[in-house]
Amino acid sequence: MVVRHIKTAGLAANAGSSQKVSDIVKGVIEDIRANGDQAVRSYSEKFDKWSPSSFKLSENQIQECISKVPEQTIADIKEAQKNVRTFAEAQRASIKDFEIEIQPGVFLGQRNNPISTAGAYIPGGRYPLLASAHMTILTAKVAGVKHVVACTPPISGQVPNATVAAAHFAGADEIFLLGGTQAIAAMALGTESIKKVDFIAGPGNPFVAEAKRQLFGEIGIDLLAGPTEILIVADEHADPFTVATDLLSQAEHGPDSPAILITTSEEVAQKTIKYIDRILKDMPTAELAGTSWRDYGEAVVVDNLDEAYELADVYSSEHVQILTQKPREALEKMRNYGALFLGEKTCVSYGDKCIGTNHVLPTRKAGKYTGGLWVGKYLKTQTYQEVVDEKASGEIGRLCGRCSRAENFEGHARSGDLRAQLYLQDSYPWIDEAKR
Repeated sequence: MVVRHIKTAGLAANAGSSQKVSDIVKGVIEDIRANGDQAVRSYSEKFDKWSPSSFKLSENQIQECISKVPEQTIADIKEAQKNVRTFAEAQRASIKDFEIEIQPGVFLGQRNNPISTAGAYIPGGRYPLLASAHMTILTAKVAGVKHVVACTPPISGQVPNATVAAAHFAGADEIFLLGGTQAIAAMALGTESIKKVDFIAGPGNPFVAEAKRQLFGEIGIDLLAGPTEILIVADEHADPFTVATDLLSQAEHGPDSPAILITTSEEVAQKTIKYIDRILKDMPTAELAGTSWRDYGEAVVVDNLDEAYELADVYSSEHVQILTQKPREALEKMRNYGALFLGEKTCVSYGDKCIGTNHVLPTRKAGKYTGGLWVGKYLKTQTYQEVVDEKASGEIGRLCGRCSRAENFEGHARSGDLRAQLYLQDSYPWIDEAKR
């Protein structure tokens, strides 16, 4: 494969948290583990300048927040959540419990049981990502999670009313105005006022991601999300202005968001770069988007679309947009991505905000081994077995004995021996000796 870089990234993408971030997060977690609410309040004051009498919002406070949100925004939240719910319900319907009789009298099965309690982290900070409420809380509720705790930070000392509204309409059972590592640790460990959860989902800054990483094992997590990524595969028929606009739509997430173009046309690549420079001139978020494009943006030309898809699989980007004459080819040609966006009539922003698929997706090449957040993440696929036929139990007992002794597990073998003795009248010296 011959790859020609029309623009290269100025910096290499960061592979993970710095040691400084890791050390800070570890200290916060251990403090909250030892001191509970007192430590949570201390860090909220330190990092967010936020120390209300209670971090948990009462029902009256929630309704007051909702009353301050414009009617159109409320309507838009509900429409977006309808789309997310519809898709999540279809996912849930695709997951089946089953039971099979693998031989006469031997039944094996599986059940998909929801997690009991889940935490949903809804980022604030630079942007109030209220759409994350749809993706985390609502998806958990569709899966059947009984109790969902939502945490979202104040923004510059103010209550993010629209985010609170979104969390409420999504079905959160409790909403806390609490952010950062202190929110993740409080939900994961439990404090005097915040119930411990079994699982935490939601994107966040490097401190949030590192907190989830360190607490994984004590609780489950959705995935470890890094900076937002976009990759566009474009042929010679793609509109460079559309390519430029859509690349910048994701570059504005932060100063370290990779935005990559792989195209079969050098003309498309060159025109895209020119349009990016023009669009950035009056883009309100140009400082962030421009920094990302300068430091992490790439434009790559390959000979044909098969090579484009092959290279895109190597990048394994979070969002992969296909701007070609036959975009559905990517469904067969590609395997590594967070989500695909097929054709010019859709875009990554649709997925981020409102179309219905989940926007919590794998980054940093994690698409090579996992998908994003979905209903199944909130379910435990659990198996069971039952043997009702005596002859079958005895024969499996004999098999179990032989298999176990091949591994030198004598105790395992004896459980099998016992069934062979009970139901097939096999004789075992160890049983005779033990029963004397």
